Amino acid sequence: MHSRSRAELVELETSVAAAPPLVISRLPRVMTVPGILADSEADLDELPHFTGGPLSPSPMTERRIIVTNHLPLRAARDPASGCWSFSWDRDALAFQLRSGLPGGCSSSDVIHVGTLRAEIDSADHDEVAQVLSEKFRCVPVFLPPDLHERFYHGFCKHYLWPLLHYLLPLSPAVHGGLCFDRRLWLAYLSANKLFADRVMEVVSPDDDFVWAHDYHLLALPSFLRKRSPRIKLGFFLHSPFPSSEIFGTIPVREELLRALLNTDLVGFHTFDYARHFLSCCSRLLGLDYESKRGYIGLEYYGRTVTVKILPVGVHMGQLEAVIASPETQSKVKELIDRFRDKIVLLGVDDMDIFKGINLKFLAMGQLLDDHPELRGRAVLVQIVNPARSQGRDIQEVREETHLIARRINQKYGSPGYDPIVMLDGGPLPTNEKVAYYAVTECCVVNPVRDGMNLVPYEYTTCRQGSLALAGLPKKSMIVVSEFIGCSPSLSGAIRVNPWNVDAVAEAMNSAITMPEAEKQMRHDKHYKYVSSHDVAYWARSFDQDLLRACKDHFMRRCWGIGFGLSFRVVALGPNFRKLSVEHIVPAYRKTNSRLILLDYDGTMMPQSSIDKTPSKEVIDVLNGLCSDDKNVVFVVSGRGRDSLSRWFDSCGKLGISAEHGYFTRWSRDTPWESCDIAAEFNWKRIAEPVMRHYTEATDGSYIEHKESALVWHHQEADPDFGACQAKELLDHLENVLANEPVVVKRGQHIVEVNPQGISKGIVVRNLISTILNRGKAPDFVLCIGDDRSDEDMFETITCPSKSDLPEASEVFACTVGKKPSKAKYYLDDTVDVMKLLEGLAATSAQPLRRPHLRVSFEGSL
Repeated sequence: MHSRSRAELVELETSVAAAPPLVISRLPRVMTVPGILADSEADLDELPHFTGGPLSPSPMTERRIIVTNHLPLRAARDPASGCWSFSWDRDALAFQLRSGLPGGCSSSDVIHVGTLRAEIDSADHDEVAQVLSEKFRCVPVFLPPDLHERFYHGFCKHYLWPLLHYLLPLSPAVHGGLCFDRRLWLAYLSANKLFADRVMEVVSPDDDFVWAHDYHLLALPSFLRKRSPRIKLGFFLHSPFPSSEIFGTIPVREELLRALLNTDLVGFHTFDYARHFLSCCSRLLGLDYESKRGYIGLEYYGRTVTVKILPVGVHMGQLEAVIASPETQSKVKELIDRFRDKIVLLGVDDMDIFKGINLKFLAMGQLLDDHPELRGRAVLVQIVNPARSQGRDIQEVREETHLIARRINQKYGSPGYDPIVMLDGGPLPTNEKVAYYAVTECCVVNPVRDGMNLVPYEYTTCRQGSLALAGLPKKSMIVVSEFIGCSPSLSGAIRVNPWNVDAVAEAMNSAITMPEAEKQMRHDKHYKYVSSHDVAYWARSFDQDLLRACKDHFMRRCWGIGFGLSFRVVALGPNFRKLSVEHIVPAYRKTNSRLILLDYDGTMMPQSSIDKTPSKEVIDVLNGLCSDDKNVVFVVSGRGRDSLSRWFDSCGKLGISAEHGYFTRWSRDTPWESCDIAAEFNWKRIAEPVMRHYTEATDGSYIEHKESALVWHHQEADPDFGACQAKELLDHLENVLANEPVVVKRGQHIVEVNPQGISKGIVVRNLISTILNRGKAPDFVLCIGDDRSDEDMFETITCPSKSDLPEASEVFACTVGKKPSKAKYYLDDTVDVMKLLEGLAATSAQPLRRPHLRVSFEGSL
């Protein structure tokens, strides 16, 4: 059943739903606006290539279009003149990642698209856009205030962000988490569409690469892909991707998944996040993934969506420059004097419900309670960054945090000594924050859930630089939560469960009391990783993989299908065509010895059908084809001969090849023939107990007994567990049957054991050979199938070396569904198959005449 959002999204193609009309004009090529300058002339001097020139698409260079919710800019307005000034926000990831892209930070081939943090009057939009275009190569997205409120503070921050961090909106009392609201969802789509509009104004799809970021823009790929099927598109999610049980609660879950699958490359910080995404694709969309040469890929309508796993890093050069600055060194000396004879622990967190500041304070209280000798000496300095959202949840967390800090300071404090020092008066200057990193013995980072968190990386870098300047041993300690993205890469840190206050307190004590040599060893291990995996490495690696993922864009034919967020692009080989009745009938009429090979399940009978008995329509069509003396018609199936005999008993002239060709009969009245291989099935006594063991352990699985084969099915089992068990069963059977004359194969939701020398390709070769021996060389071959075993048939009839078909034969290998195949033709589904066969059957029933036929390929939709 289609969700309402798909129909509603169609309306967004022509108008911005649930938002006032917003006119976005293309950036003018030449425009001079007085009174709008960068904050400093140095900013412009450092970026000489950013002055002048339009952002119109250029086919000459491969540019990078970086799309983020906010532009990496700072904006300020002079109260007197009313003029806006702008400068680069060098702490923004979108700016720092430029260092890893071709041309570096000063490249004019990097364009940023996003909103400004300041609210610009609509009358100033064109002027501001022109200046940002000329001076910074930035394209602003102007969202109406009410739309921005519903998009950012509504859907993003109070529905999607908490849910991605594992907080379900069970009730309105759960820390401000909102239940799904369709009006907010439409606002989210409207905002994403406006982002897409701005991207399409500047991108040259054939040359440029688009890199979108984070959960604010999850729907953006579908809007962009719909505008340009060949757009080169990457996406990186900076938040956690929750388990399928959590993500599956989103009413528009499939729409969001399909949007991500409209990218060429999707990136995550950790394997856990990628694993959850792949699990959702498997459980909700039925997609499987493969790992080839270290790359994880999802096949999606002929396209391969690559999944990348790489945590982001810090900007080493920028941090090192701040460390060495006189302002930072002066602040370091001030802090050393202030905390002389103290053991300083540090926390740096945003004020939000997931950072666990209150749990950290409770652990600090427990530490002082358990270790009285630390009272008066241990100090936890907590730097609180301003909240990124607003609402009752933030206010409640702030009040609780201050309450716990006051209680602990009252209990363990003394004149001149507060065990907890909170710095929450506003954003702390970067040099002051770096100075606190430099004087800290231990950094405590214990969010209950966080996407990445770069605080440990920054702390390690600052300790390395500051101690080197002071000529002291380089050492540091980190207490880190298990539930944040940076945790797997910090092998020398003390990992903790932030909910276990006692364990966090003990970890803080271990970090303080650990031998100096071990502190230094752990620091060296961290610094080696952090320095080699910085933000430039991360951006360069993603960019290279995006180029690799898009390398065959112009080698395939692409077109879009579907409405709304169910839209997707089908990508097929240049010679892959839809098989039409008009194209095949002329060849069918002029030939005299025809071989028609048909799979059954998924070809003439839908896979979703519970009752697999052929319908009257199928029987009539097969009898119609068999009634023509020029035709030899075979159903080639993996099913057993008993079922096929029963189902097709009314088709007297129909040939049947059962169990992938192990048994074959040419008509109802001819005997079954078996392959010329030894009829020895002692191996079943070995394989069956193994399969039975996995069946008992895997709910929803079962064994199918064939005369020549054993098949273990797991399509009704849990997708992840079934796939895992299938892999284990495959390995197990290959080991125990290593000396038996059998082949163990894994198919779609099955593991099958067959005698060696059995395949659909071999049986087709034998059929052709028999027909040739009878003196009637086939001059027309039609083969239709839908699954992997049918690819053997396609290969046999299309490869001259694998069959003795005459060179002049008309050969039509046709797969069901648009997907990569050895077949040259495709039909969409079983309905199309039946229409084609009905057309051929009707042609056989008509007297030979020469009508004017239109020969055509259906190359697009």
